[in-house]
Amino acid sequence: MKPRSKILIIAGSDSSGGAGIQADIKTVTSLGSYAMTAVTAITSQNTTGVKSVIPINPKEIEKQILYTCKDIRPDVIKIGMLHSAEVINSVITTLKKIKLNKIVLDPVMVAKGGARLINKNAIKLLKYKLVKKAFLITPNIPEAEVLTNTTIKDLKDMLNAAHILSKLGVKNVLLKGGHLNYKYSYDILLTNKKFKIFKNKMIKTKNTHGTGCTLSSAIATFLSCGKPLNKSCELGIKYVNQAIKSNLVYGKGNGPINHLNSFKLNRKFL
Repeated sequence: MKPRSKILIIAGSDSSGGAGIQADIKTVTSLGSYAMTAVTAITSQNTTGVKSVIPINPKEIEKQILYTCKDIRPDVIKIGMLHSAEVINSVITTLKKIKLNKIVLDPVMVAKGGARLINKNAIKLLKYKLVKKAFLITPNIPEAEVLTNTTIKDLKDMLNAAHILSKLGVKNVLLKGGHLNYKYSYDILLTNKKFKIFKNKMIKTKNTHGTGCTLSSAIATFLSCGKPLNKSCELGIKYVNQAIKSNLVYGKGNGPINHLNSFKLNRKFL
Protein backbone atom coordinates (compact mmCIF):
# COMPACT_ATOMS: atom_id res chain seq x y z
CA MET A 1 0.00 0.00 0.00
CA LYS A 2 1.40 3.39 -1.01
CA PRO A 3 0.92 6.31 1.44
CA ARG A 4 -1.80 8.72 0.34
CA SER A 5 -0.12 11.87 1.68
CA LYS A 6 2.65 13.30 3.87
CA ILE A 7 2.26 14.86 7.34
CA LEU A 8 4.90 16.71 9.36
CA ILE A 9 4.28 16.48 13.11
CA ILE A 10 5.83 19.06 15.45
CA ALA A 11 5.34 17.87 19.02
CA GLY A 12 6.83 16.25 22.11
CA SER A 13 7.69 12.60 22.68
CA ASP A 14 5.66 10.42 25.08
CA SER A 15 7.74 7.44 26.21
CA SER A 16 4.59 5.46 27.09
CA GLY A 17 3.41 5.71 23.47
CA GLY A 18 -0.11 6.90 24.29
CA ALA A 19 0.13 10.56 23.36
CA GLY A 20 2.51 13.03 21.72
CA ILE A 21 4.49 12.16 18.62
CA GLN A 22 4.04 8.42 19.20
CA ALA A 23 0.25 8.75 19.04
CA ASP A 24 0.55 11.08 16.05
CA ILE A 25 2.70 8.64 14.06
CA LYS A 26 0.37 5.72 14.86
CA THR A 27 -2.65 7.75 13.76
CA VAL A 28 -1.17 9.01 10.50
CA THR A 29 0.22 5.58 9.61
CA SER A 30 -2.93 3.63 10.46
CA LEU A 31 -4.94 6.01 8.26
CA GLY A 32 -2.67 5.35 5.32
CA SER A 33 -0.33 8.34 5.20
CA TYR A 34 3.37 9.07 5.75
CA ALA A 35 4.47 10.66 9.05
CA MET A 36 7.53 12.87 9.56
CA THR A 37 8.52 14.49 12.86
CA ALA A 38 10.21 17.39 14.58
CA VAL A 39 10.59 16.53 18.27
CA THR A 40 10.16 19.51 20.65
CA ALA A 41 10.70 17.71 23.98
CA ILE A 42 11.45 14.27 25.39
CA THR A 43 9.31 13.09 28.30
CA SER A 44 9.67 10.17 30.67
CA GLN A 45 6.13 9.15 31.53
CA ASN A 46 3.65 6.31 31.85
CA THR A 47 -0.10 6.01 32.34
CA THR A 48 0.16 7.29 35.93
CA GLY A 49 1.98 10.55 35.19
CA VAL A 50 5.00 12.45 33.88
CA LYS A 51 8.37 11.85 35.57
CA SER A 52 10.50 14.34 33.64
CA VAL A 53 10.60 16.62 30.59
CA ILE A 54 13.78 17.37 28.62
CA PRO A 55 13.28 20.30 26.21
CA ILE A 56 14.94 20.28 22.80
CA ASN A 57 16.94 23.36 21.82
CA PRO A 58 14.81 25.66 19.61
CA LYS A 59 17.54 25.76 16.94
CA GLU A 60 17.51 21.96 16.73
CA ILE A 61 13.72 22.03 16.35
CA GLU A 62 14.10 24.54 13.51
CA LYS A 63 16.67 22.28 11.82
CA GLN A 64 14.40 19.26 12.06
CA ILE A 65 11.56 21.16 10.40
CA LEU A 66 13.60 22.81 7.65
CA TYR A 67 15.75 19.80 6.72
CA THR A 68 12.71 17.53 6.56
CA CYS A 69 10.61 19.90 4.48
CA LYS A 70 13.48 20.71 2.14
CA ASP A 71 13.65 17.07 1.11
CA ILE A 72 10.08 15.81 1.58
CA ARG A 73 7.50 18.58 1.47
CA PRO A 74 4.48 17.80 3.67
CA ASP A 75 0.89 18.23 2.55
CA VAL A 76 -0.18 19.25 6.06
CA ILE A 77 1.63 20.19 9.28
CA LYS A 78 0.26 19.17 12.68
CA ILE A 79 1.55 21.06 15.74
CA GLY A 80 1.22 19.74 19.28
CA MET A 81 2.88 20.82 22.51
CA LEU A 82 5.36 23.71 22.29
CA HIS A 83 6.67 24.11 25.83
CA SER A 84 8.19 27.62 25.84
CA ALA A 85 8.03 31.07 24.28
CA GLU A 86 11.44 30.45 22.67
CA VAL A 87 10.18 27.29 20.97
CA ILE A 88 6.97 28.98 19.80
CA ASN A 89 8.95 31.90 18.34
CA SER A 90 11.29 29.47 16.59
CA VAL A 91 8.39 27.52 15.09
CA ILE A 92 6.67 30.72 13.91
CA THR A 93 9.87 31.88 12.21
CA THR A 94 10.38 28.48 10.59
CA LEU A 95 6.80 28.26 9.33
CA LYS A 96 7.32 31.57 7.49
CA LYS A 97 10.18 29.95 5.56
CA ILE A 98 8.16 26.86 4.65
CA LYS A 99 5.06 28.75 3.45
CA LEU A 100 2.52 25.99 3.94
CA ASN A 101 -1.13 26.96 4.49
CA LYS A 102 -2.58 23.73 5.89
CA ILE A 103 -1.55 23.74 9.56
CA VAL A 104 -3.55 21.97 12.28
CA LEU A 105 -2.72 23.32 15.74
CA ASP A 106 -3.56 21.41 18.91
CA PRO A 107 -2.83 24.08 21.57
CA VAL A 108 -1.62 21.79 24.36
CA MET A 109 -1.45 23.97 27.47
CA VAL A 110 -3.26 22.26 30.34
CA ALA A 111 -2.57 18.84 31.89
CA LYS A 112 -5.39 16.41 32.74
CA GLY A 113 -5.16 17.48 36.39
CA GLY A 114 -5.66 21.14 35.46
CA ALA A 115 -2.05 22.35 35.79
CA ARG A 116 -0.77 24.69 33.09
CA LEU A 117 2.05 23.20 31.03
CA ILE A 118 3.38 26.46 29.59
CA ASN A 119 3.94 29.90 31.14
CA LYS A 120 2.13 33.19 30.51
CA ASN A 121 4.62 34.45 27.92
CA ALA A 122 4.25 31.26 25.88
CA ILE A 123 0.46 31.41 26.12
CA LYS A 124 0.51 35.03 24.90
CA LEU A 125 2.63 34.13 21.86
CA LEU A 126 0.46 31.14 21.04
CA LYS A 127 -2.72 33.18 21.41
CA TYR A 128 -1.76 36.27 19.45
CA LYS A 129 0.77 34.97 16.90
CA LEU A 130 0.79 31.21 16.36
CA VAL A 131 -2.98 30.70 16.05
CA LYS A 132 -3.01 33.12 13.10
CA LYS A 133 -0.76 30.69 11.21
CA ALA A 134 -3.19 27.80 11.68
CA PHE A 135 -5.83 26.59 9.25
CA LEU A 136 -7.53 24.84 12.19
CA ILE A 137 -7.08 24.87 15.97
CA THR A 138 -8.46 22.06 18.15
CA PRO A 139 -8.58 23.19 21.80
CA ASN A 140 -10.37 21.26 24.52
CA ILE A 141 -12.43 23.14 27.10
CA PRO A 142 -9.62 23.93 29.60
CA GLU A 143 -7.43 25.19 26.75
CA ALA A 144 -10.26 27.27 25.30
CA GLU A 145 -10.88 28.79 28.73
CA VAL A 146 -7.23 29.90 28.89
CA LEU A 147 -7.29 31.33 25.37
CA THR A 148 -10.61 33.18 25.80
CA ASN A 149 -10.45 34.11 29.51
CA THR A 150 -13.93 32.68 29.96
CA THR A 151 -15.52 29.85 31.95
CA ILE A 152 -17.15 27.09 29.90
CA LYS A 153 -19.89 25.14 31.67
CA ASP A 154 -22.34 24.27 28.91
CA LEU A 155 -22.96 24.20 25.16
CA LYS A 156 -23.88 27.89 25.06
CA ASP A 157 -20.54 28.78 26.65
CA MET A 158 -18.78 26.60 24.07
CA LEU A 159 -20.44 28.46 21.21
CA ASN A 160 -19.42 31.79 22.72
CA ALA A 161 -15.83 30.63 23.26
CA ALA A 162 -15.55 29.38 19.67
CA HIS A 163 -16.74 32.78 18.47
CA ILE A 164 -14.11 34.55 20.62
CA LEU A 165 -11.39 32.22 19.33
CA SER A 166 -12.31 33.04 15.74
CA LYS A 167 -11.64 36.73 16.49
CA LEU A 168 -8.00 35.89 17.29
CA GLY A 169 -7.41 35.42 13.57
CA VAL A 170 -7.62 31.66 13.25
CA LYS A 171 -9.45 30.49 10.13
CA ASN A 172 -11.34 27.56 11.68
CA VAL A 173 -12.01 26.32 15.23
CA LEU A 174 -12.92 22.84 16.47
CA LEU A 175 -13.75 23.15 20.18
CA LYS A 176 -13.82 19.72 21.86
CA GLY A 177 -16.48 19.26 24.54
CA GLY A 178 -15.41 16.01 26.16
CA HIS A 179 -14.75 17.72 29.52
CA LEU A 180 -18.41 18.60 30.01
CA ASN A 181 -20.25 16.15 32.25
CA TYR A 182 -22.96 15.28 29.73
CA LYS A 183 -24.50 12.04 28.51
CA TYR A 184 -23.29 13.06 25.05
CA SER A 185 -20.09 14.75 23.94
CA TYR A 186 -20.41 17.85 21.78
CA ASP A 187 -17.64 19.07 19.49
CA ILE A 188 -18.23 22.42 17.82
CA LEU A 189 -16.75 23.39 14.46
CA LEU A 190 -16.82 27.07 13.55
CA THR A 191 -15.94 27.83 9.95
CA ASN A 192 -16.97 30.77 7.75
CA LYS A 193 -18.99 32.12 10.71
CA LYS A 194 -21.14 28.97 10.68
CA PHE A 195 -21.40 26.39 13.46
CA LYS A 196 -21.57 22.63 13.05
CA ILE A 197 -22.09 20.46 16.14
CA PHE A 198 -20.88 16.87 16.24
CA LYS A 199 -22.88 14.91 18.82
CA ASN A 200 -21.73 11.51 20.04
CA LYS A 201 -22.60 9.34 23.02
CA MET A 202 -20.07 9.74 25.80
CA ILE A 203 -17.93 6.63 26.31
CA LYS A 204 -17.31 5.89 29.99
CA THR A 205 -13.67 4.85 30.40
CA LYS A 206 -10.53 6.19 32.04
CA ASN A 207 -8.44 5.01 29.09
CA THR A 208 -8.39 8.18 27.01
CA HIS A 209 -4.71 9.14 27.13
CA GLY A 210 -3.73 10.84 23.87
CA THR A 211 -7.20 11.49 22.45
CA GLY A 212 -6.43 15.16 21.69
CA CYS A 213 -3.19 14.36 19.88
CA THR A 214 -4.90 11.57 17.99
CA LEU A 215 -7.86 13.67 16.88
CA SER A 216 -5.78 16.55 15.52
CA SER A 217 -3.50 14.12 13.66
CA ALA A 218 -6.47 12.23 12.22
CA ILE A 219 -8.04 15.48 10.98
CA ALA A 220 -4.69 16.56 9.50
CA THR A 221 -4.44 13.23 7.70
CA PHE A 222 -7.92 13.43 6.20
CA LEU A 223 -7.29 17.04 5.13
CA SER A 224 -4.05 15.98 3.46
CA CYS A 225 -5.97 13.39 1.46
CA GLY A 226 -8.24 16.09 0.03
CA LYS A 227 -11.25 15.73 2.31
CA PRO A 228 -13.18 18.95 3.07
CA LEU A 229 -12.78 20.36 6.60
CA ASN A 230 -16.26 19.33 7.80
CA LYS A 231 -15.77 15.77 6.59
CA SER A 232 -12.23 15.60 7.97
CA CYS A 233 -13.48 16.59 11.43
CA GLU A 234 -16.37 14.13 11.23
CA LEU A 235 -14.09 11.25 10.23
CA GLY A 236 -11.44 12.23 12.78
CA ILE A 237 -14.00 12.19 15.59
CA LYS A 238 -15.30 8.79 14.44
CA TYR A 239 -11.77 7.41 14.36
CA VAL A 240 -11.07 8.57 17.92
CA ASN A 241 -14.41 7.29 19.25
CA GLN A 242 -13.82 3.85 17.75
CA ALA A 243 -10.31 3.83 19.21
CA ILE A 244 -11.72 4.68 22.66
CA LYS A 245 -14.44 2.02 22.40
CA SER A 246 -11.77 -0.62 21.89
CA ASN A 247 -10.85 0.11 25.54
CA LEU A 248 -7.28 -1.07 25.81
CA VAL A 249 -6.37 -1.79 29.43
CA TYR A 250 -2.65 -1.00 29.46
CA GLY A 251 -0.98 0.35 32.57
CA LYS A 252 -2.22 1.29 36.04
CA GLY A 253 -3.46 4.80 35.23
CA ASN A 254 -5.18 6.54 32.32
CA GLY A 255 -4.41 4.09 29.54
CA PRO A 256 -4.03 4.70 25.79
CA ILE A 257 -6.57 4.23 23.04
CA ASN A 258 -6.32 1.70 20.21
CA HIS A 259 -4.91 3.44 17.13
CA LEU A 260 -4.90 0.19 15.17
CA ASN A 261 -8.68 0.09 15.26
CA SER A 262 -8.80 1.89 11.89
CA PHE A 263 -7.66 -1.23 10.08
CA LYS A 264 -11.01 -2.82 10.90
CA LEU A 265 -12.86 0.32 9.84
CA ASN A 266 -10.88 1.25 6.75
CA ARG A 267 -13.87 1.22 4.40
CA LYS A 268 -15.90 3.48 6.67
CA PHE A 269 -13.19 6.13 6.77
CA LEU A 270 -11.72 6.00 3.30
